[in-house]
Amino acid sequence: MFEWVGSAWNSLPEPLRDPVALAIPAFVALLAIEWFAAAKLEEGERGSYQGADARASVGMGLVSIATTTVWKTLALFGYAALYAYVAPWHLPADAWYTWVILIVGVDVLFYTYHRIAHRTRVIWATHQAHHSSEYFNFSTALRQKWNNSGEVVMWLPLPLLGIPPWMVFAGFGVNLVYQFWVHTERIDKLPRPIEFVFNTPSHHRVHHGRDPEYLDKNYGGIFIVWDRLFGSYADELARPHYGLTKPVDTYNIWTLQTHEYRSIARDVAASRSWRERLGFVLGPPGWTPSEPKTIRTSSSSG
Repeated sequence: MFEWVGSAWNSLPEPLRDPVALAIPAFVALLAIEWFAAAKLEEGERGSYQGADARASVGMGLVSIATTTVWKTLALFGYAALYAYVAPWHLPADAWYTWVILIVGVDVLFYTYHRIAHRTRVIWATHQAHHSSEYFNFSTALRQKWNNSGEVVMWLPLPLLGIPPWMVFAGFGVNLVYQFWVHTERIDKLPRPIEFVFNTPSHHRVHHGRDPEYLDKNYGGIFIVWDRLFGSYADELARPHYGLTKPVDTYNIWTLQTHEYRSIARDVAASRSWRERLGFVLGPPGWTPSEPKTIRTSSSSG
């Protein structure tokens, strides 16, 4: 069995060897265990799982595997050109410090992209589907976006630093695999040194909260230190209410992925000036031309 997996893995082109693919069996096992535990421990309550919601999350995750592969394949050409012809040096793939630069670099770029995605509506439109569930569990981790174009652009500094393109994809895969386990209510706060440095379920529950005190907080992927450094950290003081501040009220995965794009198109079509058009596209979610301050219509996510 393991030999077959290894053979299949080695037969793939290096850029498409994704740690996420190797982690899928663990994802499935953990999701099944958590779902079973919720069914046994939360009977009669509004528990952490709802069947239609979880199935929608899994469906979005399955489609995202295909769309991510397409985006990565397109990105490979640009990354390879930058690495081969523009990067001032090429870092060795077998050196420990290259992997440190990669993991830290991917995470700080993920933090940057994630924060932009919550504050720029056209990018939020790609990301909001991940936040659309009102439940917080391992299936929510699979509720991934289908448009990875923004992340593809955000990773450009890595091949420019001399990191081989296949390592860029591997590094983001490691980042994504790490973030799976933080989508759960089954793990309480961890020891303080871990909570101080790393993203944990407690921190990520805050990020998925739609409560005013939790909006636009805790963007980190692996490390929470970026939020502490750049003023976007919030501690978990009470159990959050999850989901978008304006719920979509559907389990249709196409609608969940695309409804915000349609809302942007309607707002732009009704605009009276280029300032309004740009505001509806590039302003934060909830931007309106009549208000000097923004009003959030969607919560922040992971």
